Amino acid sequence: MMHLVFLRFSDNKSEAGRFMEGHKQWLERGFDEGVFLVSGSIQPKQGGAILAHNVSLDVLQQRVDEDPFVAEGVVSAEIIEVAPNKADERLAFLLS
Repeated sequence: MMHLVFLRFSDNKSEAGRFMEGHKQWLERGFDEGVFLVSGSIQPKQGGAILAHNVSLDVLQQRVDEDPFVAEGVVSAEIIEVAPNKADERLAFLLS
């Protein structure tokens, strides 16, 4: 199972600068622990998206709730669970 996490800016977007360092550390921890595979911006400047793998929905929700952007209301989080059934051979590990 894999998950798409959408972090869409809220009305509190102007506070992003105050929590950016903590958000970056939170992202880095997700990559270091092998949970996050890809992250990037939702264009144009609407927030961010993360591809997560090898984590249950409950555990991922707890992790997302720890993001300073989420905790401080800078973004609202949406997690979509995806059951992949076909992938390019470079991404075959997502099928297991």
